[in-house]
Amino acid sequence: MAAPHIRLAASLAALHDLQRGGRRVFRSDEITRTHRERLAKAGFLADAMKGWLFSTHPDVAPGDTTPWYSSMWEFCALYCEDRFGTDWNLSPDQSLLLHAENTVVPRQILVQSPKGGGNVVALPHGTSLYDIRSKAPLPPSDTVTKNGLRLFTVEAALARVPEGFYQRHPVEAQVCLGMVRDASGLLRHLLDNGSPVVAGRLAAAYRRIGRPAMADEIAGAMASAGYRVTEADPFEPQTPVAAARRQAPIAARLRSMWMAAREDIANAFQGVPEPGTVDIPAYVAAMDGIYKSDAYHSLSIEGYRVDARLIDRVKGGGWNPMANEDDRRSRDALAARGYWQAFQRVRADVLRVLEGGDAAEAFVDGHRAWYREMFQPCVQAGLLEPSALAGYRSSPVYLRGSRFVPPRSDAVPDGMEELGSLLHEERDARVRAILGHWMFGYVHPFPDGNGRAARFTMNLMLASGRYPWTVIRVDDRDGYLAALNAASVDGRIGPFARFVAERVGRAFEHGAGPTATWGADTKVNFIYRP
Repeated sequence: MAAPHIRLAASLAALHDLQRGGRRVFRSDEITRTHRERLAKAGFLADAMKGWLFSTHPDVAPGDTTPWYSSMWEFCALYCEDRFGTDWNLSPDQSLLLHAENTVVPRQILVQSPKGGGNVVALPHGTSLYDIRSKAPLPPSDTVTKNGLRLFTVEAALARVPEGFYQRHPVEAQVCLGMVRDASGLLRHLLDNGSPVVAGRLAAAYRRIGRPAMADEIAGAMASAGYRVTEADPFEPQTPVAAARRQAPIAARLRSMWMAAREDIANAFQGVPEPGTVDIPAYVAAMDGIYKSDAYHSLSIEGYRVDARLIDRVKGGGWNPMANEDDRRSRDALAARGYWQAFQRVRADVLRVLEGGDAAEAFVDGHRAWYREMFQPCVQAGLLEPSALAGYRSSPVYLRGSRFVPPRSDAVPDGMEELGSLLHEERDARVRAILGHWMFGYVHPFPDGNGRAARFTMNLMLASGRYPWTVIRVDDRDGYLAALNAASVDGRIGPFARFVAERVGRAFEHGAGPTATWGADTKVNFIYRP
């Protein structure tokens, strides 16, 4: 009998064959029982439900949702195809969320099919799939397939969602309304179904987002067909609405979220001191003085084990991967060196802004350079291919423990371009700092280093308002990540804004100069002129 490791290798080879093309989800009968049980015991496979499996990894901690969340939509597509053939589609609400680039993994997926029976399929980590019986299959003109998922078209879904969708998902509603170029597609559904109430809702919604011609066209066509249309705005009166423009969905989404978040940020900073006139050399000296603390906490948040001794050695030039084998192989030393290099570039960008340069332009010009500096040591040491420095990611990423999934890689360039535009248009440095940080992480443009780059973005924008460099401590990691997750999953920016505002207040209170220590009792405000 072959040794256990030989048998496991054979089972892994069988799994590798199934995973060709990037598949992560399989029917149980696609692999033999022997291989299946061996791989499950070794931690390479897990049950999605009876008869279905998904890939995982032995290093995954118990309760970690990442393998399942990264597989859930693929499971939905394959399971529904297996059960319903082509006679299925996601609900109108879920279709609009996906059209609007809302990538949060839902607690429950709603599927419509003539073969549906009102069944709830329990899935891992408290998720489920609910199939609803529909009267008949949708005509091909009303459906579109996106990443294997059968969706309503935007027009067909807008003609079907209830008023409550606009109140529960105002950002997604605005994005999808903006995706419709003219009223013809909407009117086909409204006229065929005799839907004057829906027509009144859509006309008012278009008037609200600044497209009165679309509203007039809908109301006029319905009137010509003999319907009386009463416009009724479906958005909540207090909902901030961004002016409609022709944009990629991810760009429209970021703009709508930005408009919705501004007021909460202003409220969060009540009580935080207003900066005075800054002494530029003293401000930059303060950055240098706080570097050791900043590097320790920022790298530790990301899971690196660094200490003051390592930081000092890197800062002083003692790090030498060509002569020191430990330096070449140490993940922590490489990260510390990369952080030092990136910080020097950010320092130059901060100086540019303090001397009157535009903060948005400094961000646009600098953020790719920050990333390259962070990972250049890994390339130099031979641990990463040179192509790792190319820039924006080209594959999906998933965040451990979060239902939020960053946008598809092909949406990243549009998202980053829009983030630069929003930073340029925004006059309030506090808003730029909070939303610059959050939205950088939301788009997640790089394969790695996004958290560090997001904190650099925050501090560059704080500098544009003459606020002090602010350190987010590893001790606060859980609250920090929870606040970011609340913004990305639930659209609640308030917790993150309050979190950062409190830390900015501490930076004012305790100082950020070369002699300052985080948590010291003495105020150090010498970087501000009287």
